[in-house]
Amino acid sequence: MDFTLLSSIFTLVSLVVFIGILYWAFSKQNKAKFETLGRTLLDNEDGHK
Repeated sequence: MDFTLLSSIFTLVSLVVFIGILYWAFSKQNKAKFETLGRTLLDNEDGHK
């Protein structure tokens, strides 16, 4: 197995993982959870700045 084939396989696996992460991040089932987490970070309930 030469370096070119190994590099091509690694690139393909990286692309598949990246597309999987994008699918997970933008899927509709996670939208409500991400909205809630985002709002909790912005809400300052305990008075600290």
